[in-house]
Amino acid sequence: MHDFINDPFIQARPGASHKVSEFNPSYSAGLNDKNEAVSLLASNVNELIKLQEKLYADNRYSVLLVFQAMDAAGKDGTIKHVMSGLNPQGTQVFSFKAPTDIELDHDYLWRTYRYLPHRGNFGIFNRSYYEEVLIVKVHPEFLIRQRLPGVDTIHDAGKDFWKMRYRQINAMERHLSENGVIILKFFLNVSKNEQKERFLKRIVDESRNWKFSSTDIAERQYWDDYMQAYSDMLSNTSTEVAPWYVIPADKKWFMRYAVSSIILSRLKTLDLRYPILSKSETIRLAEAKQMLQSENL
Repeated sequence: MHDFINDPFIQARPGASHKVSEFNPSYSAGLNDKNEAVSLLASNVNELIKLQEKLYADNRYSVLLVFQAMDAAGKDGTIKHVMSGLNPQGTQVFSFKAPTDIELDHDYLWRTYRYLPHRGNFGIFNRSYYEEVLIVKVHPEFLIRQRLPGVDTIHDAGKDFWKMRYRQINAMERHLSENGVIILKFFLNVSKNEQKERFLKRIVDESRNWKFSSTDIAERQYWDDYMQAYSDMLSNTSTEVAPWYVIPADKKWFMRYAVSSIILSRLKTLDLRYPILSKSETIRLAEAKQMLQSENL
């Protein structure tokens, strides 16, 4: 299995300055056979299924998977293919939409805590609190609804404001990490040309029409602004405890394999173990076995 966790073409190095343009959306780490990638993905998923049971039984850690991407990058498909086969009782998925009125009456990280995974579980954020330094940064008018002290107009949110948000997010992730939450963050990096092709397929194919929204085209007009926002995000929030992985998204089969490999590699570093029964519990287990074996049916 390729060591994607330390692959310099995928990991956004903590503490370094990054541009999205540094990362190739078509990179495949020398793997060019789709069928081989599909087979490798299936093998990874089988291992993840076994480790999920151990994660649940160990009950000390939880795993938070954060997915961010431009429209049509393949978040839903990646989540579906990578997490297929896992026990749904140990998996929680939350998709971040526009904040509700109740959520707007709290700080912007409040809803994050509401949907964090329980110990022993996987949590999947399809979009996340990072929308607050992405879409909100590209459209600062959304800040007005948050009724923040000192932010009365869009011009009140300058560089210091966004630096404050990066600092707050980093502090939250460190706190979570120190309390047993393993955070894996994936930016699915699709090229502008590939997004165009996928949009056209959604328009031409009636079975995919429902996936397309006119807002997708509207947001595409802000592509350069989003790339700058993503670059700032990678530079300011890729940390040792919660690094960003920039996953090439132009080849969906490679993207899914790479994500599964990173999750699997990280889980293997944990000291996961099944609970050890106490002496009294072991005795009761032996007594139960004896009782069952002596039954006359």
